[in-house]
Amino acid sequence: MIRVLVVDDSSVARSMIRRGLERYPDIQVIGESPDVYDARDRIVNDNPDVITLDIRMPRMDGVDFLKRLMPQYPKPVVVVSALDQFGAETVVLALEAGAVDVVSKPGGAGGRKVNEMMDELAAKVRSASCADVSSWRNPQWSLRSRNLSQPIAAKGARDRLIAVGASTGGTIAIGRLLASLSPNVPGIAVSLHMPPVFTEKFAERLHQSTPFEVSEAIDGDLLRQGRVLVAPGDRHMEVAKRGCGYVVHLSDGPKVSGHRPSVDILFASVAREAGGYGIGVLLTGMGRDGASELKTLRDAGGRTVVQDQTTSVVWGMPMEADRIGAAEQVLPIDKIGAAVQSYLGDAVE
Repeated sequence: MIRVLVVDDSSVARSMIRRGLERYPDIQVIGESPDVYDARDRIVNDNPDVITLDIRMPRMDGVDFLKRLMPQYPKPVVVVSALDQFGAETVVLALEAGAVDVVSKPGGAGGRKVNEMMDELAAKVRSASCADVSSWRNPQWSLRSRNLSQPIAAKGARDRLIAVGASTGGTIAIGRLLASLSPNVPGIAVSLHMPPVFTEKFAERLHQSTPFEVSEAIDGDLLRQGRVLVAPGDRHMEVAKRGCGYVVHLSDGPKVSGHRPSVDILFASVAREAGGYGIGVLLTGMGRDGASELKTLRDAGGRTVVQDQTTSVVWGMPMEADRIGAAEQVLPIDKIGAAVQSYLGDAVE
């Protein structure tokens, strides 16, 4: 049984979340808190497995609460936020402060939308219950790049391509990966399980905090040296060879491996279009998305690396990749950048 504390200043929202989560037999709502001060006491006294957290609250907002909570009493937190520009920007800050995932509040009163939101929240609560957030007791990293000078071998550089996939805990992991890479690496395509609007704000945050040119992808965007394109929430992203480089294509097809965007879709296109010039990186996340097509990429001659269990928030997707032989290397997050750069230095015959 997963024990959940619901934190939201709206009694209507708290009631909706409680009633919705209690439809699932493996989830128990053990309490509700109208503000973070009440939540703090309940966390200490009741020790919930997962916390759902609104970020717009009186007295102290959710981001400041996370900054105080996680170093002292780390708990898996799923942010439940309104889907708007202000909320999206704040949610990205919450993810940087330790939240493991985010769910958008329903945009209207329609029962179908509420039910969809609750199904998503229940799935993410289950994922969060498996998350390891203990490293937040003593975080010793920064998004600022520490590796700006390593040159990249020129041979075949225009044909090279890096693809990154992640889910739960992926916002931090992607930031740490970019911080360990030289900004002159070939184009990077990122597929992250995150709702619409939030991906745009996440890309903007990475653009501000790393030396890369980072943006949410637009159909037809060119992947070029030093550029990172993030798949928009709820849209698949593929790469296609064009001349001496690559462009991305977006689509609204059905979910793959339970997700849109799907990492499998991205990796399959890299295997098809780049083959031995492609590099696949699979980071923290629940489930199997990306694992099978990372194997396809490796079988096509591409290089592959996945995040290890110790540094993953949830070792699901990387574990599955390792299990089926898709992972050429299994490394801590802070060593993956060096591995990628070593791959880039290798000549492709």
